[in-house]
Amino acid sequence: MQKRRIILIVFLIVAAAAGAMAWRYSQWPRVAAVAAARGTAVEIVYATGGVEPVHWAKVASVIRDRIVEICDCEGKTVAKGDLLAHLDDGEAQAQMKELRARETFLKNEMSRVSDLIARGVATTQAYERASMDLQQVQGLIAVQLERIADYTIRAPMDGVVLRRDGEIGEIAEAGQILFRVGVPAPLQVVAEVNEEDIPRVALGQVVLFRTDAFPDRRLEGRIREITPMGDVAAKTFRIKAALPADTPLKPGMSVEANIITREKPNALLVPADAVLDNAVYVVEGGHAHRRVVTVDIRGTRAVEVLDGVKEGERVASPAPAGLKDGARLRVTPP
Repeated sequence: MQKRRIILIVFLIVAAAAGAMAWRYSQWPRVAAVAAARGTAVEIVYATGGVEPVHWAKVASVIRDRIVEICDCEGKTVAKGDLLAHLDDGEAQAQMKELRARETFLKNEMSRVSDLIARGVATTQAYERASMDLQQVQGLIAVQLERIADYTIRAPMDGVVLRRDGEIGEIAEAGQILFRVGVPAPLQVVAEVNEEDIPRVALGQVVLFRTDAFPDRRLEGRIREITPMGDVAAKTFRIKAALPADTPLKPGMSVEANIITREKPNALLVPADAVLDNAVYVVEGGHAHRRVVTVDIRGTRAVEVLDGVKEGERVASPAPAGLKDGARLRVTPP
């Protein structure tokens, strides 16, 4: 009986020690250990934008009125000056008829006054008055002709109707874009870059694009234009990146742009989240050893390390905040 008690006590002590050790182990930070390796360091500037033709135009209504005629031309080729839509100009035409009637009346009045002057019955003042009235009406007619022309919407250039917005019977608002007309190729990406990043952006730099439409395809272009003046309110600068002829991107697609501003091959890289306060934690024997590092190119996923870490050494990724030098770790596969 005494022997059994001793065995039970020993078992309980061992179990308690094992439990204490397991609890203590569970308190150690869990990290993945990633080896520093050689690769190409890439520094990028992030931007967002959209795909559009290099040559295109937005066609908007300059007046508010009902659409009475619109072309069935979306996706079709049009020539400059072709009719795209016509708005209800009934009221404007009625006003024109009234002005034309006044013009005719004043012309007849001038002819009548001329006859009276010839017979010495009227003075030249009456003729001048009629002439001034006629010139005024003719000026109103010129203005009305321009107004009537606004009811007819025509293609501003040769190209393809890329998009049509509007149907017969709808009210077109002043400034509303009804058509987008352009040349389908070449295409470009127009993107906005934050003003703090624009000093690193230059013409000719390669841009990598990402879009949900082609998640596994490499899409790239080159910067062809940088706007000289930024947007003060948005604090951005506009850039335009030319796309290759075989790009699968289509006008109107939204993209994320990664502008490659620097690139260095055979650089020693560690994960970007492994660097915390210019230091990394090298994992050796289940312990974390803090090393101050000098970094150069900072990418979104990897950072170039110039010193402080050797190739093949494993670093904690991500580096836990508040980790102390020499602390024990629970290492998991990366």
